[in-house]
Amino acid sequence: MPSSDLPSDSTPSRPAHLLLTWGALALAAAESLCVAAVGLSGLRVALGFSSLLAAGASGPAHGWHQEWIRVPLLTLGTLGALLSLLLLWNEEKLRKNPSAAWRMKPLTPKQRRVRYFQLSAAIVTLLLVGAELLTHPWFHREF
Repeated sequence: MPSSDLPSDSTPSRPAHLLLTWGALALAAAESLCVAAVGLSGLRVALGFSSLLAAGASGPAHGWHQEWIRVPLLTLGTLGALLSLLLLWNEEKLRKNPSAAWRMKPLTPKQRRVRYFQLSAAIVTLLLVGAELLTHPWFHREF
């Protein structure tokens, strides 16, 4: 196939890769509501509004703490982040392959920013999931 027939900026896995990155980050953010609820509970005590807020609140939110919601969200977030990291690693491995050197073009600044964002989002997702797994039992006395 002549090189003029090939699209100039063809990355077939980019939409799927971007969807996985955003999806994993969204699931981690949804799960971090548990951490936010506990953090806000401590914040209202620190600010001295605990008596006012406690009159209308019955403690931290219970809906997000149910295992049937929490565990699948954590699992999907982790799998999405790991898959995103795997795709980034594989793409970099393929780019560094000596047999592909003749057709490699340097990444544009936009492509570098997207890669950096995907890497950052995957790492933040894994950190949020780890924080949730570590702090959830502490705050809810599940030892």
